[in-house]
Amino acid sequence: MFIGEDPIHIEAGADIASLVLMPGDPLRAKYIAENFLEDYKLVTSIRNMYGFTGYYNGKKVTVMGSGMGMPSMSIYAFELFHFFNVQKIMRIGTCGALDPNLKLKDIIVADKIYTESKFGYTYNDYDKNYVISNAKLNEKIVKSAKLNGKEDIIHVGMLATCDAYGPYINYDRLAKRIPKEYHILGEEMEAFALVHIANTMGREATAMATVSDSKFSDEVLPSKDREQSLRDMMKIALDAITMED
Repeated sequence: MFIGEDPIHIEAGADIASLVLMPGDPLRAKYIAENFLEDYKLVTSIRNMYGFTGYYNGKKVTVMGSGMGMPSMSIYAFELFHFFNVQKIMRIGTCGALDPNLKLKDIIVADKIYTESKFGYTYNDYDKNYVISNAKLNEKIVKSAKLNGKEDIIHVGMLATCDAYGPYINYDRLAKRIPKEYHILGEEMEAFALVHIANTMGREATAMATVSDSKFSDEVLPSKDREQSLRDMMKIALDAITMED
């Protein structure tokens, strides 16, 4: 196996914090840095996958895009853990709701993540179809949501990570194959890879996702409302990841 001495997709020697937030969109990472971090700087931009490091409540934090899908997420998560000794990563993204009780702008915090992808098997012969997120990080997210007065929009439960973009497929076909004991709240495309790599390497990771569309509605979160609702998630995540153990 070739790993090499330097990362290929992140600037070698980049100033990366041990605490990392990962939205999918690199421009969303830029938005977080500009609106929430102090003394931030661009530390990597290979392939325009921006990473910014700054300070939040006096704690050093890096915000970096992951791109879309498990292959992209796995590259950046591995390099952050392996080359930069990152200890904690939270994915902050969007998802489609698969539970009729969830509304647009609600936030799912993943305690488990299901996939029918063979990513884990390809990565290191992992043959289970779910991974378990870091419980301590999830507890901090719930606590942060309460402190921010947003506990009513938080739902802790199972996410599904898909290899195809949810709104473009007939999800009912996949739903029929999901084991009956799994109650899936929402679907997205990156979380399983992040948490599996973190668990394999003995690090902490979880995923939270704001509901931007729903299987049970034609309504989609408008861009105007999306910015504010994602700000809620960004603030909750930043407060959580910088919270003392």
